[in-house]
This record gives sequence, structure tokens and C-alpha cells, in this order.
Amino acid sequence: MIWYSILLLTYLFTIAIVFTYKAVSEKDLVKAVVYSAAQSIAYAIAYGVLMAPDILFAYLAVGIGIYPIIILYAISKTRRFEEAG
Repeated sequence: MIWYSILLLTYLFTIAIVFTYKAVSEKDLVKAVVYSAAQSIAYAIAYGVLMAPDILFAYLAVGIGIYPIIILYAISKTRRFEEAG
């Protein structure tokens, strides 16, 4: 049973690292926010596997709810694409 949890955590952390890399390297800022939210989902599920429901719910509220809304609002007031340079 513990091996399934370890494998699932390994998978989730790998997915989170991939989404983090994609969020950092993306030129389209809206896509970067979506990748960041996907990374937050992977971490939230990992906290669920680790039996930390309080952190899971807080991470869901902030990482998927509040943070992307604030960042998308800021992007709407500026340019969507990052300039090369």
C-alpha cells in the first residue's frame, strides 16, 4: 500500500515540475497562469495523498482560486505576451 502512495507522489511531483517549467518558459502570460494552476492542482492532490486535508483546501483556494484571478486581472491591464529580449 505504501508503494502505491510513493509512486503516486512521484508521479504528481514530476507533473508539477513539468508544469512549473512550462509556466516559467511560456511567452503567453495567460497560458503561464494556466500552467501554474495545473501545478497547484498536482501539489494539492499530493497533499491529499499525504493526508494533510487542511493544507489541501488552503492550497486549492489560493493556488487555483485567488492567485490566478489576481494575476489574470493584472494581465488584462497590461500586454498578454511577454516581449523577447
